[in-house]
Amino acid sequence: MFVDRAKIVIKAGDGGNGCVSFRREKHVPRGGPDGGDGGRGGHIILKVDSNLQTLYDFHYRSHFKAQRGRHGSGARKTGQSGADLTIRVPAGTVIFDFETRAQLADLIHNDQEFIAARGGRGGKGNASFATSTQRAPRISQPGEKGEAKTLLLELKLIADVGLVGLPNAGKSTLLARLSAAKPKIADYPFTTLAPHLGLVKGDDFERFIMADIPGLIEGAHAGKGLGLQFLNHILRTRILIILLDSQSDSPEKDYSILLQEMSQFSNDLIQKPRIIALTKIDTLEQQERELKILNASFDNLPVCAISAISGEGLPELLRQIVSTLKNNNSHR
Repeated sequence: MFVDRAKIVIKAGDGGNGCVSFRREKHVPRGGPDGGDGGRGGHIILKVDSNLQTLYDFHYRSHFKAQRGRHGSGARKTGQSGADLTIRVPAGTVIFDFETRAQLADLIHNDQEFIAARGGRGGKGNASFATSTQRAPRISQPGEKGEAKTLLLELKLIADVGLVGLPNAGKSTLLARLSAAKPKIADYPFTTLAPHLGLVKGDDFERFIMADIPGLIEGAHAGKGLGLQFLNHILRTRILIILLDSQSDSPEKDYSILLQEMSQFSNDLIQKPRIIALTKIDTLEQQERELKILNASFDNLPVCAISAISGEGLPELLRQIVSTLKNNNSHR
């Protein structure tokens, strides 16, 4: 199961209380105050783990509480701080405050950390309140409460190349052909119900990560089909490969639909470099194939006619991808 959104409730540890204590030693009849401070409560820390791919674990556990600090004691002994609680999340996790929807952090790099809730400070013992005029204070501070929050976690896949197209455009077949990924492939719409990542590598170019995004339909930006919940993932990619079925009555119209849905979701998507791939070219007769390519008009973008089944056009597509990646080294 691919889970890309989760709600969690976190509570940092409370601080330990300060101590009221006085020295009691032999031959020291009037020992002064020696109450120690309480320990700090444990923080709640979110940390990126490159071995995780989804937020599935939060389906079973959604409440997290860090350890509280120990109370102070006599002889000016400070209480032990509570242990921090580290929650591991996949790379690409964006953290929001559940109530306000304010973005708190965007965790991208492996081992990157974010203190989501801070533990309460320990209270001061009576030794801290001793002055020249108040030599025997009988007061101490209670520990502060640790922060409590409800967070919304959203996962946005990180990939170099995103495959975008209408249902059954051939995205899963292409990903399976170019990488070791095993997405579900069938001849009916919406076979891809979750994004898939694949590592594409070759002898003459640096490896890159390709993502198969579930098919978009007209109205996806408004919540129709499966597109809305996965449009977020396209934002992480460096370049987009727009897959258009060459068997379609009008690949240009399909392209227009995709462009409209992406632009209405986010202007950032339209700014990304794009390559057009006319898929299933092996199913067309030579004359029809040439007409499709000749008449294609897609904003003067590079057009590659490919077949993921026969392998036709794939070397040229890979060259275009590698060249575009080299010319687009900006951050995601």
